[in-house]
Amino acid sequence: MAATILDPSGRPVPPAALRRLGEPVAGPTLAGVRPVFAGHPAEGLTPARLAAIHRAAAQGDALAYLELAEDIEERDLHYAAVLGTRKRALCQLPVTVEAASEDPEHVRHADFLREWLKTGVLGAALFDLLDAIGKGFSVLEIEWRTEPGMIVPARLIYRPQRWFGVPLEDGETIMLREGVGLAPLAPHKFVVHKHPAKSGLPMRSGLARLVSWAWMYKSFTLRDWAIFCQNYGAPLRLGRYGPEASEEDRRVLWRAVANIAGDCAAIIPKGMEIEFVEAAGLKEGAELYLKRADWLNREISKAVLGQTTTTEAISGGHAVAQEHRLVQEDIERADAAMVAVTLTRQVAHPIIAFNFGPQAAYPQIRIGRPDEVPLREQVEALHKLVPLGLTVEAAEVRDRLGLSEPAPEAEVLGGRAAPAPGGGPPPAPAPALQTTLRGLLARHLREPEPDLVEALTERLAEDAQGALAGLAAPIRRAFEEATDMQDLARRLSLLQLDPRALAEAMGRGLALAHLVGQAALLDELRRG
Repeated sequence: MAATILDPSGRPVPPAALRRLGEPVAGPTLAGVRPVFAGHPAEGLTPARLAAIHRAAAQGDALAYLELAEDIEERDLHYAAVLGTRKRALCQLPVTVEAASEDPEHVRHADFLREWLKTGVLGAALFDLLDAIGKGFSVLEIEWRTEPGMIVPARLIYRPQRWFGVPLEDGETIMLREGVGLAPLAPHKFVVHKHPAKSGLPMRSGLARLVSWAWMYKSFTLRDWAIFCQNYGAPLRLGRYGPEASEEDRRVLWRAVANIAGDCAAIIPKGMEIEFVEAAGLKEGAELYLKRADWLNREISKAVLGQTTTTEAISGGHAVAQEHRLVQEDIERADAAMVAVTLTRQVAHPIIAFNFGPQAAYPQIRIGRPDEVPLREQVEALHKLVPLGLTVEAAEVRDRLGLSEPAPEAEVLGGRAAPAPGGGPPPAPAPALQTTLRGLLARHLREPEPDLVEALTERLAEDAQGALAGLAAPIRRAFEEATDMQDLARRLSLLQLDPRALAEAMGRGLALAHLVGQAALLDELRRG
């Protein structure tokens, strides 16, 4: 029985649908239900109209809401800035592929997917995919490129959310506006990403629904502020004329008073005067509008970024900024996890199924920075542990530091002398230890009992063990008490270990080995 390719919902894909993979399905229509141009419900928006728009979206008619969400992003500079910051924070993260297992076939699938990622098709579409953060969902249409031995997406085309809707039956399934109703999406032709800011149906889970109220109230504030500046930004011009002034004199004075605001200059007959009257409390009135607009902007920042320090210069110092940055990184990781799941199921699975057939396990797309120990802590840990015997590949350390392997003829910094061929002779013991060892060797030649060598071996082993225990105990305690790798690195960096005890123990051990070897050779010669 031929293998069957399933869509993201688990339904079999008809062969006819597979043959139309390269044909557009959800393009715009000139006079149909998918027009290029949209309405602007934000014009003259009132609280009653906004409530009606939200109510209609919750009941399945989300066209006005989706148009309003686009209007808000175009009209509010602050919302556009913080929403763009959140989108671009994820767009610049590395995208990697993780094989389903170490099986060679699974590794081949992952390599195929990595080669497609190098084309940049996915990277160019990530920003549009993240439009779901504001509107609750986003839809990209896949334009497949079919070539002998390869079927991969050539483009991921952004389709406006207002071209789609949800059925009244569940209020969740995204469907294409077609004719007088909604049509199911063609399998393997769309990437539908849902990115809820709150739990619930897609039309009620976007940030635009939350932000729309703050935006409306801020627009009222800005309008009132503009009227205030227009009325009180320039002082009131008051012209005075005497009882002897004729009608012509009055007209001259009126023209002067009326034109002086724009022209900033006027002439009047002698005997007339113009007085500039300034209203009291102008500064306090202007600050009221500024404070209200700033407060609403901070509320929008909290809704989009989870904090305000990265967008507003507020007091609190470096510590507060660091805490707010951690909040932003938490949101970044959550966004990356949701997008990775969507791309794995709706992009990676079809690519592998079309090129290698249906699989029991598929490679996974990962987005985000790897969790690594900070470089400074790594260097300090190596500085402490390498002299104690820890072995690390130099290539791995260079990769972590971002350094390349030096060329054979390149001028290099650092390094150490190479050991002698064959490892070289063991280091010579101290002069006092040499005298002791020579005496022990002479006694062994006179009294060649094996008990003497065994006793000496045990004694030196105990000495070495004591020296090593003195060095290993603090390290063992650090490993036992550490809560994570960063804490372990910090504890190791604080240790003050004396390597002289270990060097002395090692010298004794090497001298012992040399002595026992000579004794064994003399015993062998004597028996021969």
